[in-house]
This record gives sequence, structure tokens and C-alpha cells, in this order.
Amino acid sequence: MNFDNIMNSYPSDSVFLSVKKFFRQRRILPRLILINTAVFLLVYVVNLLYWLFQVKTDTAFLSPLTRLLAIPADLKHLLIKPWTIFTYMFLHEGFFHLFFNMLVLFFGGQIFLQYLSSRKLLSTYIFGGLTGAFFYVLAYNIFPVFYGVAQVSVALGASASVLAILVAAATYVPQYTVNLALIGPVKLKYLAIVFVVLDFFSIQGNNPGGHIAHLGGAMWGFLYIYWYKNGTDIYSFFNRFYSDRMQVKPGHKKSARTMTDDEYNRYRNEEQQLIDQILDKIAKNGYKSLTNKEKEILFKSGNKSS
Repeated sequence: MNFDNIMNSYPSDSVFLSVKKFFRQRRILPRLILINTAVFLLVYVVNLLYWLFQVKTDTAFLSPLTRLLAIPADLKHLLIKPWTIFTYMFLHEGFFHLFFNMLVLFFGGQIFLQYLSSRKLLSTYIFGGLTGAFFYVLAYNIFPVFYGVAQVSVALGASASVLAILVAAATYVPQYTVNLALIGPVKLKYLAIVFVVLDFFSIQGNNPGGHIAHLGGAMWGFLYIYWYKNGTDIYSFFNRFYSDRMQVKPGHKKSARTMTDDEYNRYRNEEQQLIDQILDKIAKNGYKSLTNKEKEILFKSGNKSS
């Protein structure tokens, strides 16, 4: 399989429309990217207001809102702010930190969704982030090198969650090929290994807590797919709390046999590929070149997206 099959389905002269269509989808991947972006903008606006009004804070490096949402390494602080084990994985202060994480999430998530469901993507994002948080807090409370900074250290960013998704995809389809600019075709498993190795050898750098959290996320992505391939889907327990909205549209009768997550995901992928082929045909030959059947399919797809 090749990642070009995903991107080449979109006409080169309609990138804006493709991006707009992607974010209009009522699916987990675009929503995760939008949530991360919205939180980033909120933090930026709050920081800007603090700066404009010269509001003094008790922290020289982090804004009060970041302190409220980032996960602290100190256990006493964590007990006071338990919600941070979730909020930290949607929090970014730097634009390039956000941009790189969302770029990897987009490409890794697209590959993930070719084979696994949106529910599994969301679960992997959350549990990858939780495992990263566990690794971070544990390391800062057991290794003597961190004793002097544990009380003031915090972690933020989606990197652990994103790496969990990328490693999960690489573990599920290790031979999947991606074409990297200036490098060429690379198997997904090697790309994931490079990310993990870089994080491992960066622990002694300026952001040890972040890299330790990344490794926690990567470990979760690998372990989940390892268990899944061996017949154990540990997300199945949590899936019973989900509704069937992704499988049965309002006003539609439920079929005699409800699709599983993977069956539904394959159906959506096949449907999306057909629509992409129709859009490609429009870009090359115009709308008039479509058959009545193709026009009907495109019309129904537009109604679903609206």
C-alpha cells in the first residue's frame, strides 16, 4: 500500500476544497485537529490579553491558563488538578509545536483509518496520551536527576497521543510505504522507529519529560496493536459506552445485521474512494462528463456532509 493513493485522489487544483471537505467531515480525525487548534488559539488570546493589560502572574515562563491545563510532575499538584491528565494532550503554546503534531496526526491518522475505525483512533489518542502522562509523572518521581525540578515541571502537547497513532498504524501495516520529500519511499515501520529512536536519544536534552512521555505514547500504540492482532481488543469494554450514531443515520432503519467497527470503516473508505474518483473526473473533464449515476452519488454525498 502507498500513501500516494490517499493524496492523489484529490485534484491538485482543488486543495482548498479538499481541506474544506476534510474539516467538514463529522469524523474523529478532523475534530481532534480542530480541538487542538481551538485550544491553541484560546491560550494565545488569553496570553495576549495578559500582555496587553500588563497583568502580572506568579509564573515567569507559563501563563496561568497553561498552568491550569498542563500536567504537573509533582504528585501533590496533580492531585489538586487531576483533569490535566486529559487536558495536557490538547494543549500547545508554540505554533510550530502545534503544526508539527497536527501534521503527523493528519498523515498518521489517515493511514490508521484505512484499516481501523474512528473509535479506535480516538481511543488510541486518549490512551496514548494517558500512557505518556503516566511515564512522565513516574519518571519525574523515581529518577533522582529530576528531584530538583519535579515541583515546577509540567508537560503539554499532543505528541504522545500522536505518536501512539503513528506507531499503532506502523505496527498494524509495517510494510505500508510513504513517499517523503527529498528522501523517497520509506516503509512506515522505519519511519516510526526513527521517531522512537530520536525521542530515546533526546532524553538528556532540553525537554526530557516530553521525550519520556512520547515514548509512553509509542509503547501504547505498539502494545494495543500487538494485543489486537492476537485477538484481544482492549477497547471493546469502552465501546459499549458509544452510541450507534456512526453506524445508523437518523431516519434510517437499522439493518438486520449491524456492521462492526472495521466493516463500517471499510465501507466508508470504499465510499470515499468512489467520491474522490468522481471529483477527479470533474477536475479533468468537467461536471457534464459525469453519468447520471455518478451525479446521484455525488448529490447524496453532499447531503450527508451538510
